[in-house]
Parts: sequence; C-alpha cells; structure tokens
Amino acid sequence: MSDLREILHDLYAEGQAFDARQADRRDRRRNLEPDAAELLTMLLRVARARDIVEIGTSNGYSTLWLAAAARDTGGAVATVDVAPPTDAVANAERAGLRDLITFVTADGGAYLAGMPDQSVDLLFLDADRPEYPGWWPHPKRVLRPGGFLAIDNVLSHPGEVRPFLELIAADPEFTASTFAVGKGLHVAVLLPR
Repeated sequence: MSDLREILHDLYAEGQAFDARQADRRDRRRNLEPDAAELLTMLLRVARARDIVEIGTSNGYSTLWLAAAARDTGGAVATVDVAPPTDAVANAERAGLRDLITFVTADGGAYLAGMPDQSVDLLFLDADRPEYPGWWPHPKRVLRPGGFLAIDNVLSHPGEVRPFLELIAADPEFTASTFAVGKGLHVAVLLPR
C-alpha cells in the first residue's frame, strides 16, 4: 500500500496544480479529497462491497482508492465518464490495479439506465451534479438492499446537489447522512426490504 499511497499522493498533488491553472471548472480534474476517499473506502470495506460503480472518472484518482478497497473485498470497479479515460487507465496500470477496473466511456445516466436491478453494492457519484435528479430512479434501482450511494461535493456545491438529496430524503427506503470531510460526502444506505 505504501507505493499506492505515494501514487495517490502524487496524483492528488498533480490534480490540485492542474486545477489551479484551469479557468473553466469543467476542465478541472476535481478529484475527491483524500479524507473523503479514506472514509468512502473504509465504508466500502466495512460493507464488504464487491460491485462498485463510479460515475465520474477524471484522472482515476478516486478510482484507484475504490479499486484498492475492492481488492480487499474481492470486488471490482466500473468507472464511467463521458471523456475517454486515457490518463486514468495509465494511472491504474502504474498502480497495479488495472485488472480490477472496467473503464466505460458513456453518459452516466444512460449507463445507469442500462444496468440490471439490484446489481450494485456501492454507487459513487462524482460527475455533473445538476444531472443527478434526471437519472432518478436508476441510482436507487441498481442498488442492492443494504447497498449505498455516495455523493461528493455536497457541502461545496449545496445548491447543485439539493434537488437530488431531496429525492433521497423523501424516500423512506433510504437512511442518509452528510459527512463534513473533503468537500462534503453524502452517504445514503438503501435499507433491506
């Protein structure tokens, strides 16, 4: 894990430097913060999540965190982004985690719509936040009972995520909390039926 920690540290630092040079936020890498990654992957391990889907790949920083945890649970990660994952694939190979990751170039909502019911243990959303409500009910439908949905940037961009968080809050089959780590990580667990 020490080599992986070094790779993650370097990727995060590179992402921060890259983002600082970008005027348009859509051009930024917008990586998950390290403390949020620690919490998310700890939850993944505790839940023994095996089937993991990430929407929003960027340079693969969070993908590597998820894949390292999936290795511990015997799982795998599918990561979806509208942009080809060239940097993310290279970073996964460098970290020795490529065999645990399926890279998909697609719209996140369309990908979720095509997934089977109850096929995901952890769904991590880190893409264009205003799109999330339009993906409903697929984020819930694809989760297994006891599975969880994690959403990044809920404290840094509350207005953009509010409509989606309201959908989750209105659903009695979810229990959820926001954690003040990174830019805010919201975790919703689909209660067993």
